[in-house]
Amino acid sequence: MLEPGVLTLAATPIGNPLDASVRLLRALGSADLIAAEDTRRLHRLMTDLEVSTSARILSYHEHNEAERTATLLEAVRAGQRVLVVTDAGMPVVSDPGFEAVRAAAEEGLPVTVIPGPSAVLTALAASGIAPDRFTFEGFPPRRGGRRASALEPLAGERRTLVFFESPRRTAATLAAMAEAFGEGRRAAVARELTKTHEEILRGTLAELVRWAEGTEVLGEIVIVVAGAEPVLASAEDLVDEVLERAAAGERLKDAAKEIARAHEGVGASELYDLALSARRR
Repeated sequence: MLEPGVLTLAATPIGNPLDASVRLLRALGSADLIAAEDTRRLHRLMTDLEVSTSARILSYHEHNEAERTATLLEAVRAGQRVLVVTDAGMPVVSDPGFEAVRAAAEEGLPVTVIPGPSAVLTALAASGIAPDRFTFEGFPPRRGGRRASALEPLAGERRTLVFFESPRRTAATLAAMAEAFGEGRRAAVARELTKTHEEILRGTLAELVRWAEGTEVLGEIVIVVAGAEPVLASAEDLVDEVLERAAAGERLKDAAKEIARAHEGVGASELYDLALSARRR
């Protein structure tokens, strides 16, 4: 059961209705107000789950989120059981819900979450790419120039990268990733997760580009890209940086220590000795 006077976010299935949690079923049945990204998809989900509700159902999507947030908070203040759901997965994560959470937090109104399916974590788990450290980047920009500009700063990112993408832009995005990250970077494309035609394609970005360009990509897409391999700098390459920081007033030894700490394989003592020798010349 939902608590009265609490804003509750609930994750919904990302494909297979059987992934719905018992808590989600109970929340749908006990809510006074349900804010849904697409009310038709919510009704379809409740039909699949054989759940009925007497709640008032309100559309809540990116085009009316700012306006409708006030309605949700008013209901919370009035002691109603307010539930926020999106088409698939967790609200807030590339979906509506953030404005409501932020506004509720600013007012000191209680917020809770019913966890559940996540396309990000499902794709990451199935990708075969290191999951210990990752960053979720959402949808890349649609236009080619903006997409390239957004991907370029990520080329050196050591963490695994996770993206959402539209099927019709998947080929172009994979090609842009191959250009920005290198054709040999390992990646995976997860398609139609948890559905009948689920497919996980793994390979280099070059291989995935050829796949996407040679087929009609269908369904909801998650792209997982391996992080960049560390580029090991030599102590000799870092001497000038140490001297610049020392010239700005930092102790030579401290500068060497901090810079060495930021570069794997570089020893602070070796870097300090090289910088000291260079300064004496």
